[in-house]
Amino acid sequence: MASKLLALHAPSLRSFTCSRQNFPTVSTSGCCSTAEDPRRWRDSKKNAQMSPLVFPKKYNPIRSVTVRSSLVFPIKSPQDQWGTWTALIATAAFGIWSENTKIGRTLNGALVSTLVGFAASNLGIISCQAPAYSVVLNFLLPLAVPLLLFRADLRRVIQSTGPLLLAFLIGSVGTAIGTAVAFLMVPMDSLGWNSWKMAAVLMGRHIGGAVYYVAGSKAFGVSPSVLAAGLAADNVICAVYLTILFALASKIPSEASTSTNDESVADRGMNDPDPEPDNKPPVLLTAAALAVSFAICNAGIFLTKYFGTKGGSLPAITAVVVILATAFPKRFSRLAPAGETMAMILMQVFFTVVGASGNIWNVIDTAPSIFMFSLVQIVVHLAVILGLGKLFGINLKLLLIASTANIGGPATACGMAAAKGWSSLIVPGILAGTFGITIATSLGTAFGVIVLLYI
Repeated sequence: MASKLLALHAPSLRSFTCSRQNFPTVSTSGCCSTAEDPRRWRDSKKNAQMSPLVFPKKYNPIRSVTVRSSLVFPIKSPQDQWGTWTALIATAAFGIWSENTKIGRTLNGALVSTLVGFAASNLGIISCQAPAYSVVLNFLLPLAVPLLLFRADLRRVIQSTGPLLLAFLIGSVGTAIGTAVAFLMVPMDSLGWNSWKMAAVLMGRHIGGAVYYVAGSKAFGVSPSVLAAGLAADNVICAVYLTILFALASKIPSEASTSTNDESVADRGMNDPDPEPDNKPPVLLTAAALAVSFAICNAGIFLTKYFGTKGGSLPAITAVVVILATAFPKRFSRLAPAGETMAMILMQVFFTVVGASGNIWNVIDTAPSIFMFSLVQIVVHLAVILGLGKLFGINLKLLLIASTANIGGPATACGMAAAKGWSSLIVPGILAGTFGITIATSLGTAFGVIVLLYI
């Protein structure tokens, strides 16, 4: 029965076409093989037809091909929270690990994290702006400050702030001179009437840190487009300048420990191959240090909002932890090893964000003149603070922290002092940066109206 159905349907297969690009197409009739019937082969030759798709009238050997790549930059989208946090934490861990190598010990782990973050941002691996960066700056950085200051001794702070304050004032003078020189060399004519305003804002920015930038721009009425361009240039300048300062500080050793129990929890755990069952107190101290740090941050933010203090919550948080550490030195010194271990990780993440925020392509696209102005301004600032500081016999370590407080503000000065192991300069660096915030508005406004407007 099946053979009969096949025989009935076989005549319906009258023709078929074998087609392949760049080859002639032959149409044949029937379903039998030409080897079985030679006459069918001769008939097929007569009925052979050339496909018009194979040989067009005007054959062009050059074919136009459009290639579309599915790769999108940055590879890790700002909305990819897990991907961004993975990159930040991995870079911070790499910076800490690098200190075990010869190059890492020379450069410092914080500098390595900054450079890797800067490279990742500019190569399109991560974005230069992401919600995770705001979390680091608004939450993790303030949380790290109390963890770093559990050993704060107010008497040592008072003794060390005097020379550092002098160095900070020298740096402020260097910024003013650099502003005048840069305005003459790079007048920023493309900004029009906003040129002298942006110069004044950048002067205040490099005296009082990043906190002043937005407030100063609003005070001078700088247009939003110029504000965004200046911010992009400033991020790159801060990343590059911080790298230079760490390079200058590479030969300066960290300070000697002030306590016999200064070994961190992490180091103690790594050096103890067989931890005993009663090794629970470090875990308890770590949890206690974290809880105390959260409580201090909460109190500092509350005081900042209650009194309407300018300059952010960092000065208030610093004041609270210094008062408590001075009033209860023994209790807080017990929390110091665990706190410093966690703070080291948080500060490495902070320096990664500092590097990742500096996208040089945004600067090239928006306003290269602002970048060149800031570059000249910073170079003159560094020359003045190092030259006059050496003339007055000020320690290089103090000059570098003072310059960091000028350019980066109190948070960056705190981070550099902690990363280099200069624990006695953490609080003075924050205080010097806070002092810069208070004088930046008046100095920037006065210099812009009296000097820059008439140059």
